[in-house]
Amino acid sequence: MIKKRPKSLVLFGNGINCEKETYFAHKVAGFYPDLVYVNELLEKPNLIHKYDFITLPGGFLDGDDLGSARAQAIKWKYQQLKGKEGFFVDELVKFVADGKLILGICNGFQLLVKCGLLPRLDENHKDQVATLTFNDSGRFENRWVYLKVNKNSPCVFLQDLDRLYLPIRHGEGKFISINEKVLARIREENHIALQYTDKEGKVTQDYPYNPNGSQEAIAGICDKIGRICGLMPHPEAYFEKLHHPRWTREEIEGEPDGLKIFKNAYSYCTENL
Repeated sequence: MIKKRPKSLVLFGNGINCEKETYFAHKVAGFYPDLVYVNELLEKPNLIHKYDFITLPGGFLDGDDLGSARAQAIKWKYQQLKGKEGFFVDELVKFVADGKLILGICNGFQLLVKCGLLPRLDENHKDQVATLTFNDSGRFENRWVYLKVNKNSPCVFLQDLDRLYLPIRHGEGKFISINEKVLARIREENHIALQYTDKEGKVTQDYPYNPNGSQEAIAGICDKIGRICGLMPHPEAYFEKLHHPRWTREEIEGEPDGLKIFKNAYSYCTENL
């Protein structure tokens, strides 16, 4: 029996441009979503605690000045909160410690990584140990990609999923770590949640199946407990069958892959919060 309809927050403003699709994906999955302006979070940091799930959508936050999502990441890490101690990133850590969920999509993934919230090795969010940088192709990539879920990942959003087909739209999607030791830990501790594959499902570095050249073909990662996740593909762009690029030519079976991700979040919130 569902105790309550979980509430979710979808960020918007300052260059974010996928908030409406994300809002409707939340709604279709069962959430009661609100659109919240990005600057309001710094003004009212306690606002987040009335929600169960936060999504940071894709776009070009702050015009991607200083690099994708970098300007906002600096604010979240170093701008003192008004009326209380600490920084906004610390408030997000408290949010997750309460058992709640954060999802970053594309630009939102870049923001989580540059805030230190992903991969959050040793639950340390003070240091940035990875980044997302320019695609090896040297251009903006807009295509659908094949993806494989790491079955050993604790990621809440990808539970009971195996292979996915989703669109990517980015110019800075190449995931790299600061050194080989960090990359080994990301791999061995199952922070890798999602990888690019070829049509047969084999993890690959080959272009265009791996559209950006990410280390380990990484398309998404999560924190140690699996409640913070970031991914470059756009699940909000495939929550109805007619979003599939071949829906008029093929029989599309089952639920749309993007919707499955949001429904996993919904199931977690209704069962655990």
